[in-house]
Amino acid sequence: MAHELEKLLEAAKRIVPSNEQREEHRRSFAYGNTAIENDLITREMIDAEAERLDREKHERSDRPA
Repeated sequence: MAHELEKLLEAAKRIVPSNEQREEHRRSFAYGNTAIENDLITREMIDAEAERLDREKHERSDRPA
C-alpha cells in the first residue's frame, strides 16, 4: 500500500494545473477562508469580486504608460 501511495504522490508532483484550475482553486480558497469568519459570504459574492478584480487588472494593463 505504501508503495502505491508513493507512486501516486510522485505522479501528483508532476501535474501542472491549468490557469482555469488555479483560478477555481483560488476562489475556493477565498470562499472557504472568508465564510469561516462571515457566514453571509456566498460563492456568488466571491465569483463577482474575482471577476471585478480581473476586469480592473485588464483595464490597468490596457492603459498607455
